[in-house]
Amino acid sequence: MRLSDEEIAQFNRDGYLLVRGGLDDADLDPVIAEYERHIDKRANELLAAGKISQAYADEPFNRRLASICSEDNEIYRELDIMHFRGRACFEFLANDNLLDLVEGLVGPEITCSPIQHTRPKLPAGLTPGGSDAHVVPWHQDAGVTWEEADPYFILTVWLPLSSSTEENGCLEIIPRTHGRGLWQHHSKKGVGTTIIDGQMPTEEIAVLPMEKGDVLLMHKEIPHRSKGNHSQVIRWSMDLRYQATGTPTGRPFHPDFVVRSAADPDSVLKDYDEWCRLWIEGLAQKPTRSAHRWQASE
Repeated sequence: MRLSDEEIAQFNRDGYLLVRGGLDDADLDPVIAEYERHIDKRANELLAAGKISQAYADEPFNRRLASICSEDNEIYRELDIMHFRGRACFEFLANDNLLDLVEGLVGPEITCSPIQHTRPKLPAGLTPGGSDAHVVPWHQDAGVTWEEADPYFILTVWLPLSSSTEENGCLEIIPRTHGRGLWQHHSKKGVGTTIIDGQMPTEEIAVLPMEKGDVLLMHKEIPHRSKGNHSQVIRWSMDLRYQATGTPTGRPFHPDFVVRSAADPDSVLKDYDEWCRLWIEGLAQKPTRSAHRWQASE
């Protein structure tokens, strides 16, 4: 599916575009299956070690991890893309159907930013440490990159791997607020990077429940948030960034890579082992300062 001229105009006007059914099960199921295999393997290891009472093998994808974490949350920390480094995740980052949507806004020379996450938002109270990185206050994605990326367009791509509802903490955004630049944020421990109260726009909030297969395309200056998960299931989602090749990502210490190129097809990274190596090397580096430009305060 490629974006129509009308959809591109809608994105430019509203700062976001929600593409219902933009992806098929065939696009997403390999990623889900890869996580299911890992969780199954790790659950049986925890069971053998006496850390959980059962492996919860009969529970569905959007529930099993929550049941495991109710007894032991060791697996939870392993699941973000850069730590998990699954082959299906790597291949999905360059999924043709996904990139067809992205190309309508970024152009034919596409780089995948190192800001790439898989987010299993657990039911409230189960997250390790008592706070949840997937419960986020109002912020702009432009605020979590270094200043070098400010002049350049970076597209946020957010998509659920299971139902994202108001009850389990779907995204909320404030449309038509892009083009005003980056507002002042601050960061507090246990809360995260958030727009300061005096800077918050007053336009109407749009609440965006989504189903598996839906794709949200969002401008990096659109404020958005995600409330807590007050259901009994996990809100599984992916949060990705794409931009024109050659533009700075604002995360120079982590690896970006070319996923599509009409001008230089040989520049596309197709080597899974090399991608893993780049992440291992990048994670071993110590950045000169925080990835977020606002330092956390007490």
